[in-house]
Amino acid sequence: MLDYHFIVENLPAVKKNIADRCMKADADAVVALFNKRTNLTTSLQRLQQQRNIHAAAMKGGLEHEKRTALIEEGKKIKEDIAGVETELTHVEAALEEEARRIPNMAHPDAPVGKEDKDNLEVKRVGEPVKFGFTPKDHVQLGQELDIIDFDSATKVSGTKFYYLKHEGVFLELGLVRYALDILQKKGFTPFITPDVAKEEILEGIGFNPRGAESNVYAIEEEGACLVGTAEITLGGYYSNTIIAKDKLPLKMAGLSHCFRREAGAAGQFSKGLYRVHQFTKLEMFVYCLPEDSNQCHDYLRSVEEEIFSGLGIPFRVVDTCTGDLGAPAYRKWDLEAWMPGRNNGGWGEVTSTSNCTDYQARRLNVKYKDDDGKNKFVHMLNGTAIAVSRAIIAVLENFQQEDGSVRLPAPLVPYCGFEVIKKK
Repeated sequence: MLDYHFIVENLPAVKKNIADRCMKADADAVVALFNKRTNLTTSLQRLQQQRNIHAAAMKGGLEHEKRTALIEEGKKIKEDIAGVETELTHVEAALEEEARRIPNMAHPDAPVGKEDKDNLEVKRVGEPVKFGFTPKDHVQLGQELDIIDFDSATKVSGTKFYYLKHEGVFLELGLVRYALDILQKKGFTPFITPDVAKEEILEGIGFNPRGAESNVYAIEEEGACLVGTAEITLGGYYSNTIIAKDKLPLKMAGLSHCFRREAGAAGQFSKGLYRVHQFTKLEMFVYCLPEDSNQCHDYLRSVEEEIFSGLGIPFRVVDTCTGDLGAPAYRKWDLEAWMPGRNNGGWGEVTSTSNCTDYQARRLNVKYKDDDGKNKFVHMLNGTAIAVSRAIIAVLENFQQEDGSVRLPAPLVPYCGFEVIKKK
């Protein structure tokens, strides 16, 4: 969340940022509750001083009437303190609840807008593939090559699930190892993370674990959820921790399954593997000093570009508009790969990387001890290395051949053990 003092001192800018992000939050209520908390805290301190003075007056020999009067006065002070403490507890809870609804401030260069069309393309690598035949989409390719089975998964698990079969299994594992080896060489510590996290960790990261608008699968009566990304578990790893300054930046790579409800996701652009309820993802996560976060953000983006450039998949980079940033992000870059089967050819998001500044750290209480001896909040960043389901789309559609087979990108061949996926 944002610092309370920042909200109070920058109220017009905070309200404009909420509007730019197309979100619902009441910054005025936060300011009112903050001021009320300040007044209650002052009143409580005054009453506590009175209690101390009263306690000192009770010492020593006192006349009966004087002692009786002081006892009654002490009872009154005690009741007043209890009343103020109760009210303060309620105000602090309401203040935190309102403040959590306020999104992070957006980078001044982030394009203002609401939809995908408002994102700003800043870079393009490679050119869309031109075929001498009519290309197929990944659904048709996967079924004809017998490496993806949607129908059996729908029967067993429901819509938007899938089985990978035959070479599809090795393609998923190969993509993971390909990206993981790149990250390990760059000093990322590899993790296989839990697929479940407590609700307070999800809330700290900025995910809504409950309600109709939630994209999260909640585990009933457990106070926990299935994670939608390893960002949640990697971000919670150092919750309530003070990290040594000389250990920063911390670079982590987390492999996990990801579970998303994808409520309302339908249509041409969501078919097949593009939006599913479960998939495998390798996520990058960085804890760093505040002054280093912009540089770390550019670095994460460069790693994503390296991974997809190495695969020979055409992509573009977009600067995500304010309405599509999500509450925690200060700035977000998306990589969109060319997908020939996407409505006769189009760009589809395959990775994103976000700089969340201290927004998540403030919620999760992750700090470092600075040279001045003070504990300060770290900055936290995340980035997709490989979201396997979407990477499979890009590989199948861009490397398909006229006979219906798919030639693998050269870097994947050593991991998969074959060069071509052929019809059975």
